[in-house]
Amino acid sequence: MKIRVFVSLKEGVLDPQGKAIGHALDTLGFKGLGEVRVSRVVDLDVPATDKETALEQGAAMAKALLANEVIEDFFVEVAA
Repeated sequence: MKIRVFVSLKEGVLDPQGKAIGHALDTLGFKGLGEVRVSRVVDLDVPATDKETALEQGAAMAKALLANEVIEDFFVEVAA
């Protein structure tokens, strides 16, 4: 079963990559942008047969490796 783990910085944590992208977009003429934040998506094919187990596996993987819970939030969904 395919799942998708979304990882993003927690609110209030500085995002230097987002700041750099926002500045570059402004330089390219995309004016008036507010805050720019960068997140990442990890697509996984897990050996689960039901949705609940797949989501549990995704959360366990996020907690173990994919997200630094001190500064990042995550959520998991079953991919279409």
